[in-house]
Amino acid sequence: MMKSYILSALALGSAFLSFFYEVQPSSATIYSEESLVTTPADQIQEWALEHNSLSSSDPVNEVAREKTLTYKDSLFYNYYSQSLGLQLDFDEDKELLETVSDWIGTPYRSGGNSQRGTDCSGFVSRVYKQVYGINLTHSSRSMFQEVNRVSKNAMETGDLVFFRRGPGQPIYHVGIYLQDGKFIHAASKGGVMINSLMSPYYKKNFYAAGRVI
Repeated sequence: MMKSYILSALALGSAFLSFFYEVQPSSATIYSEESLVTTPADQIQEWALEHNSLSSSDPVNEVAREKTLTYKDSLFYNYYSQSLGLQLDFDEDKELLETVSDWIGTPYRSGGNSQRGTDCSGFVSRVYKQVYGINLTHSSRSMFQEVNRVSKNAMETGDLVFFRRGPGQPIYHVGIYLQDGKFIHAASKGGVMINSLMSPYYKKNFYAAGRVI
């Protein structure tokens, strides 16, 4: 009889212990669950640093912004290099390139200065007014008095190029130097177009280059 009591007590104790361990999570389980719902301080700091890096004042973000601008500049100059047929240095005046591009194909008209029709000095004066806000006289001879002479090998984008038909002859034509030995002008035959200073006709009649004062 005593033996069966002892066995029953042992069985009861075993069941009780088994129930206790089933319903009470271990300390390891508590730690694991807390780790799922708690954000460590170092993760919060990492997140803050990441979001702060998006600020425009952050040096890293500033570099990224400059790279984006450089990429846009590259696209701009590549486009106008191809459309205008020029080898650009990628530092030319953007507004000048855009403006003269819009004028290409404008018909020639003596005394004109609009995109309905223009002569050489009318074209140059309008472009200078649009791009630089500078008023030039509507005359290639008078324009020559408004510039500082520059040598042919020192010409820069935006300088003016003048032509005359031989020594002692008056200036009769003016254009705007672009780049790569080429200039844009309003020709009496063909209207506004780009030509090379090395082409036989313009090489022969080139007189001087000048920079607007």
